[in-house]
Amino acid sequence: MFRPVLPLLALLLLTVMPRVGIAADAPPKVIGAYYPAGSAERYPIARVPADTLTHLFYAFATIEDGRCAVDAQADAHFQALAALKRAHPHLHTLISIGGWNAGGFSDAARTAERRQRLVASCVALFFQQHPGSFDGVDIDWEFPVYGGPTDITDRPEDRRNMTLLVQEFRRQLDVAGAARAQHLLLTAALPAGRVQTDGPYDPARSYEIGALGRVLDFINLMSYDMGTGFSPVSTFNAPLREVPADPLAPAQRRWNNVEAAVQYYRQQGVPADKLVLGVPFYGRGFRVTADSADGLYQPYSAPFDAGDWARIRSRFLDQPGWQRRWHPVAQSPWLYNPAERIFISYEDPTSIGLRAGVAKATGLRGVFTWELTGDDAQGSLLQAMAAPFAAPAK
Repeated sequence: MFRPVLPLLALLLLTVMPRVGIAADAPPKVIGAYYPAGSAERYPIARVPADTLTHLFYAFATIEDGRCAVDAQADAHFQALAALKRAHPHLHTLISIGGWNAGGFSDAARTAERRQRLVASCVALFFQQHPGSFDGVDIDWEFPVYGGPTDITDRPEDRRNMTLLVQEFRRQLDVAGAARAQHLLLTAALPAGRVQTDGPYDPARSYEIGALGRVLDFINLMSYDMGTGFSPVSTFNAPLREVPADPLAPAQRRWNNVEAAVQYYRQQGVPADKLVLGVPFYGRGFRVTADSADGLYQPYSAPFDAGDWARIRSRFLDQPGWQRRWHPVAQSPWLYNPAERIFISYEDPTSIGLRAGVAKATGLRGVFTWELTGDDAQGSLLQAMAAPFAAPAK
């Protein structure tokens, strides 16, 4: 069992983020979702299910010339976020800076002067130029030191500089928040997958995880992307537990699953109530090259663009030629088309609900998804994700 939250920490968190009906010894839950800026035309911000969500992460701002930057549509989006918040006062909105293809972090975080300049530009842009749109900042640096896109600068000193950057954000956000009598949130999305661009990957080589856990309000644990185009065989995107038949090297396989990712971050010093479990609303596909009955753990020639849950449900699930299977250890479904030799790992309402249930049962802060617009029209995945945290405590 995880250790109970210290009363002083609970009191601080309740002061910072008050919620009606939450016990005095429990931090407020997180039911979060990332919202990609490019989705606004097909999925307007006004459609965001704010009655269900507690936190919405607008993705992404980027770093240009050492300063925070957004695209031309951002002003209208930020106005829509402010309107959404006025209609749903409980909703916390955060600006997420970075993303998989975003560079600029290593240079901008390299010295104290550069860190101060970057953070000051972010505070000015998001809290002064657009008051009422955001309640905090989410840092998505993928990744310090190694493992990120090969065309993005990284350095060995990134690991320490990430911590210093977070501390500078905390300092300036506290000043900005005091002026508006509000605690501005500071979070980060941190990785779990053990195979990245440089091969075997350990998050502790990129981040001072324990130090970040002490400064951040909470961590969005990206407990997905464990089976990608960097993987040696067709495999699961987010297996709940270690599968002994997985041919990944044992040292990697041990941690390359949802439950072990949580355990690893706990071992690095992050309290359970500062971890928010990530679930994917998208799938990963592989074009396998061997004859196989089910397509799992097979060599492949290229990734297959499976798309999000809405696409998987409408184009592949229950369609001729596609076989649905369920793995009792990974606790995940997959699809296989033997004629086309295409394997698709994905999550459905059942598997999403199982993961959210684990998050609730193990005392985690909550659950979040990448990303909101991948759900179906009925909101099936979001409902399954939120259900364990919406249920009354027993």
